[in-house]
Amino acid sequence: MPRVEINFDGLIGPSHNYAGLSPGNLAATRNSGAVSQPRAAALQGIAKMRANLALGLTQGILLPHARPDHRWLDSLATRYADAAPHLQAQALSASSMWAANAATVSPAPDTADGRCHLSVANLVTMPHRSHEWPGTLAQLRIAFANDAFRVHGPVPAPFGDEGAANHMRLCPEHDAPGIEVFVYGVSGGPFPARQHREASEAVARRHGLDPAHTLFVQQSEAAIAAGAFHNDVVAVANGRVLFAHEQAFAERDVFYGDLRRLMPEVEIVEVPASAVSLADAIASYLFNAQLVTLPSGETALILPTEARDTPSVWQWLQAHVAGNGPIRHLEVVDVRQSMANGGGPACLRLRVVADPATIDPRFLVDDNKLDRIAELVQVRWPETIAQDEIGDPALIARIEAARAALFDLLGTVELIDS
Repeated sequence: MPRVEINFDGLIGPSHNYAGLSPGNLAATRNSGAVSQPRAAALQGIAKMRANLALGLTQGILLPHARPDHRWLDSLATRYADAAPHLQAQALSASSMWAANAATVSPAPDTADGRCHLSVANLVTMPHRSHEWPGTLAQLRIAFANDAFRVHGPVPAPFGDEGAANHMRLCPEHDAPGIEVFVYGVSGGPFPARQHREASEAVARRHGLDPAHTLFVQQSEAAIAAGAFHNDVVAVANGRVLFAHEQAFAERDVFYGDLRRLMPEVEIVEVPASAVSLADAIASYLFNAQLVTLPSGETALILPTEARDTPSVWQWLQAHVAGNGPIRHLEVVDVRQSMANGGGPACLRLRVVADPATIDPRFLVDDNKLDRIAELVQVRWPETIAQDEIGDPALIARIEAARAALFDLLGTVELIDS
């Protein structure tokens, strides 16, 4: 089978809660202390995966990490029951659901050795995410154990790497050589710039990318300061199409010129600030959408309901689809529980171009497998988590038992401690 683009969605784990751990992520900080709904969150994510399957896309899954992370707490010389509340929250975070931060992926057509390379992200900027990479790496090494892949460990600290959320690829078709674009930050005003250029350059070197077809582009300070903590909050690419806000990049004219030089057929769809403000774009997660190629060859945009609910955004989208623009289909999905913690449809998925036959089948899903996962979620996932419950031993026991039941269902028990 030829290589296709596969979306690997992170299944939202049973510890999903709103602790407000991510400065610069406006939704996460705004909803800090709210009561979360882990069961509804996971079912919303499963429904999004079903919608992708219905569109004819190939769908994969990544599994929730062990939470609380007792190994991380042990490295801090404490136990969950004894840890300070902020450490409990950081150890319990379900943030691995946002699979766009799992790794950076360079498909085989772009690499020197003709293999698909994946580099797990170190996520060192935020304490609650900095301990994700060992669990992610363990899953990637099993899912992509075939010789068609090379899976790399993280770039060393202090160089921050946040994975595919700051990486884009443009290409004539998914299985053809493309242009890889690494977006880094320098300054974000009051918020940290999470992706360092040094980390992006290291990933490009270890993946064996052709420097002539690799671009390093600075995200605008205005975008980061406005709450675009990752590039995928203000820009997304697929195939020949770059979809971006006017204020996404520090030197957009230079970037666009380089793209057109390297790929004359590129279609740049820029949303002007006069039509959609940066604030509306970030609040609606217009650009944190999945831009995908349907089996028909048409380009579709998978959007959160918040995009439809924001008048300026929906008006622009309707006008674009009604015209001659490259985006021809809009699919709206409800991921409100993830959105309230600052992660939209694109945050929830990692894109990998590969032959599905080379991937461990336990990490691929169809409707039947999703049915079985949803049934387990209905029974095992907590219905709600309030912030004053995160120290409750009974809640922790339920979270750990729910994850163990999932891994037993999927036959991935060798990963239970990762």
